[in-house]
Amino acid sequence: MSEMDILPRELVRLDATVADKADALRQAAALLLAAGCVKPGFEDSMTRREAASNTYLGKGIAIPHGMVEDRDLIQRDGIAVLQVRGGVEWNAGQRAQLVVAIAARSDAHIGILRRLTRLLQDDARIAALAATDDAQAVIAALSGAAAAEAVGEVATDLAQGFDWVLDYPNGLHARPATEWAETARRFAARIRVRHGAEAADARNLISLLQLGLKAGETITVSADGPDAADALSTLKIVLSGLSAREKDEARKAEAKRAAAAAAGAWVPQDGPDVVEGVSASPGLAIGRLHRMLAGPVVIADTAVDLATAADRLHDALARAREQLRALADDTARRLGEADAGIFRAQAELLNDPSLITLASQKLVEGHGLAWSWNAAIEETAAQLLSVGNAVLAGRATDLRDVGHRVLALIDPAFARPTPAEVPPGTILIADDLTPTDTAGLDPERIAGLVTAQGGPTSHTAILARTLGLPAVVGAGAALARLPEDGEAIIDGSTGRLYLAPTAQDLASARAWIEGEHAKRAKAAEARALPAKTRDGHQVAIGANINLAEQAAFALEQGAEGVGLMRTEFLFLERGDSPSEEDQYRAYSEMSRAMGGRQLVIRALDIGGDKQVSYLDLPREENPFLGVRGARLLLRRPELLVPQLRALYRAAKDGADISVMFPMITSAAELLSLRETCAQIRADIGAPEVPLGIMIEVPSAALMAQELAQHADFFSIGTNDLTQYTLAIDRQNPVLAPEADSLHPAVLRLIERTVAGAHAHGRWVGVCGGIAGDAFGAALLAGLGVDELSMTPRDIPAVKDALRSADISGLKALATRALAAADAASVRALAVELPA
Repeated sequence: MSEMDILPRELVRLDATVADKADALRQAAALLLAAGCVKPGFEDSMTRREAASNTYLGKGIAIPHGMVEDRDLIQRDGIAVLQVRGGVEWNAGQRAQLVVAIAARSDAHIGILRRLTRLLQDDARIAALAATDDAQAVIAALSGAAAAEAVGEVATDLAQGFDWVLDYPNGLHARPATEWAETARRFAARIRVRHGAEAADARNLISLLQLGLKAGETITVSADGPDAADALSTLKIVLSGLSAREKDEARKAEAKRAAAAAAGAWVPQDGPDVVEGVSASPGLAIGRLHRMLAGPVVIADTAVDLATAADRLHDALARAREQLRALADDTARRLGEADAGIFRAQAELLNDPSLITLASQKLVEGHGLAWSWNAAIEETAAQLLSVGNAVLAGRATDLRDVGHRVLALIDPAFARPTPAEVPPGTILIADDLTPTDTAGLDPERIAGLVTAQGGPTSHTAILARTLGLPAVVGAGAALARLPEDGEAIIDGSTGRLYLAPTAQDLASARAWIEGEHAKRAKAAEARALPAKTRDGHQVAIGANINLAEQAAFALEQGAEGVGLMRTEFLFLERGDSPSEEDQYRAYSEMSRAMGGRQLVIRALDIGGDKQVSYLDLPREENPFLGVRGARLLLRRPELLVPQLRALYRAAKDGADISVMFPMITSAAELLSLRETCAQIRADIGAPEVPLGIMIEVPSAALMAQELAQHADFFSIGTNDLTQYTLAIDRQNPVLAPEADSLHPAVLRLIERTVAGAHAHGRWVGVCGGIAGDAFGAALLAGLGVDELSMTPRDIPAVKDALRSADISGLKALATRALAAADAASVRALAVELPA
């Protein structure tokens, strides 16, 4: 492979904007990854190399590269160059203006290294390269060869090729471009895509996207090499084959937009630019963008006396715990005990002996205090992220959050910046936000949140929902290009940020927001009334809450009972299993707080997206299809028995509780659990307690009539039922928007469940997400669901929607929904509900 092949134009970024050394490594690794040179994880390898040795050559040139043991991360040789005109601090007293990142399995890069060595003797040329606007000059300097295509000349085609007219309605965007690049990488041939005078390496995603191809434009795809003909014929099939999908998705997007508009959701009329993310907290807001910059991450490794370092670390940890206790108390007053638990859990992280040990080991090795603590945090966080579990990824975020808190106490220079005194109506954009960042936001000033990273189940997303702030997460690299102070509209319900809206769109958004305020006010006035339709059919309304402290707010919103108490939260926010006594007190307190109203308590539902480190659960490739819920309880009696004893003790004391078991897939599981319950009830001398099951998997819905012979009631978990029915992981930020619980297949399983339960006189509840949606609740009532349980804030609107309807009309609407072709068609029926 020649030097020209490992340093194409696409791997040279001129005038790069780099925040710090870590950012430079990130950007360089992203270029190499997009070009197919390396696998994910190469950035971490380069970061570890920087910790092990200095890669600064001198004269403004740095050559970051990976660890020798990580060569398996390199797929082909490549070199990426970042020109940083202002320079970036590499190490103390060293500023790099040319960052030359090397990925090499072979010796193909040696020529460029020799060239760099010679360049160090030519100060004038180094200065010229650090300021040039000519990428070919950089390539020529490092390769010693003339550019293949001179700037200003029309790009040429390779030996064989074909012309093709791009017919994707939305042009060449990231997803089809990724498939083009992945296909091209399967061949040894050089493959070029040309549009007019500009050409791109077909293997390089960034290069393809930089062509800016729009629908109707003609491209030439050419190749040379031993398998060029095969590569071209395959690419032609791939390019053309994607046309049908792209056109179909464009039609679906338009249909979804029309359905949303018909259902009363806000939809822009003038087609503003859109940044797509994932919904984390619903709501619509108008504001101006303000970027929250990341804090410093480059930490000098300055050795310090070991005894002094130990004292300073101990002091910083103690002060951090005090700060977290104060923050938890403040959050409890403002937002409630559940959200305060996030910071109490963070304080527990600081008690982890393995974390302290790891930092101490690095101190003993002679490293500096701040460096050692940060390295311990990052290594531990990386281990959590490597598992590929959404909840553990959230734990990694918490760990880094609390780690930065301690780091700032070790040295105030490392304090993370907080949002400035921003004006009211600010939409905050950030790479990511920690729970500390989010809890400290002022809802009177912040209109909404948009982050490049993060997921819909993170602590940050939970806090945003509690604060009532529209939030969009997982918006990706597009956020880096947003203009500071630009006006925008954030729609947390659809996961979209609309840029530079027109006066017409701003006016319609304001009108929609005012209308929503009026609807909520109207619903709130009547929230204590029952959810009885105009023709007399009543649906029971419960709340999904976890702690007794939340009961007062639920009752204030109109809850008639608790339809779902998630007991796993007693386990998640602590460092060891709660005892039988701990659980007994929690269940008794909840019953007293609800004043004797119905209380449905779900047995421990651990596994899937909820993991508890101290339980030593085995790592599973797909935890959603593994040992979770009832499967875990049946295999771990030390978890099941204390919980059942606590529940029956509470019932013996007069608590009106019902117990339901999660993830039941067969009658045998339920019968085994009932047998254990009977033994414990007899031992304690408690009264009988209704025992129900969650319907969360298609097999349980299909076998509902048989299961109803042994269960006293059903509660349908529509979130899990949807992901198992549609084979979509609801934690996946790419696919999450498609996991729509109003899909006709899901509705048909709900209908089957209701029929099976009612055949044996059992009642059916729904405690999943669509129960708290006014239209979803109306459909569920039409399908015969007896009880709906939801987040307390959703209760007034759901009650209002049901009181405005006739059950006969809702049944007819449900029949039409069952016959619909897809979820978008179901949502389009929302226009038929009474306003």
